[in-house]
Amino acid sequence: MLGIFHPIQWLSLKLGGYKAHKVSVDILNFFLMSSLYLIGTRITFINHQQLPADRPIVFIANHQSMYEIPPLIWFLRKYHAKFISKIELTRGIPSISFNLKYGGGANIDRKDSKQAVGEIIKLGRRMKENNWSAVIFPEGTRARNGEPKTFAVGGIATLLKKAPNALLVPIAITGSWRIVQYGKFPLSFGEKMRLTVLKPIEAGESSMEDLVLQAENAVKEVVSTSEN
Repeated sequence: MLGIFHPIQWLSLKLGGYKAHKVSVDILNFFLMSSLYLIGTRITFINHQQLPADRPIVFIANHQSMYEIPPLIWFLRKYHAKFISKIELTRGIPSISFNLKYGGGANIDRKDSKQAVGEIIKLGRRMKENNWSAVIFPEGTRARNGEPKTFAVGGIATLLKKAPNALLVPIAITGSWRIVQYGKFPLSFGEKMRLTVLKPIEAGESSMEDLVLQAENAVKEVVSTSEN
């Protein structure tokens, strides 16, 4: 799928611009997500929230494996969700690297804090201008045993400075880590991944630390109930 959709993305961007490119990326991620069915993975996306389409959203999720990313892109496609990714991923990966370069997200160099902040600031501006959304994994790294780590404030705070009307929406992810519990190969068969959209949080007058802690606690409550 990655090999097939690399030239499709290129053609879509050249001939149809952002809209056509986004459609190609959405379809790619549908197929990437569906490929997990070959190893018996069951994917459940739960969203009982009435989320607005006329303002940016910062989706705040825990992070367990790379296999949760295609479902996030597919199920959140109407919100134009962009990711904050390591700059290393913009090179050498068919389809993935192309999308990260031209899809509108933020590609950060973890060794260069100034560059990283600048990229997130640019993403925040694009969110405000286009009513785009962002998915951020504030743990900073994957929780390989499924146990969420402490959420960092920095990236979320930077996005909200440039998109102050953004709504914070936590997403609790469970079961994704089990797919890679034995490493990259073999992948575990018959696992169940669940992505649950939780109650939105308005920034209001609360401090950024309190807002992020509120999102963290909401995610941890769902994860602890589901994983145990």
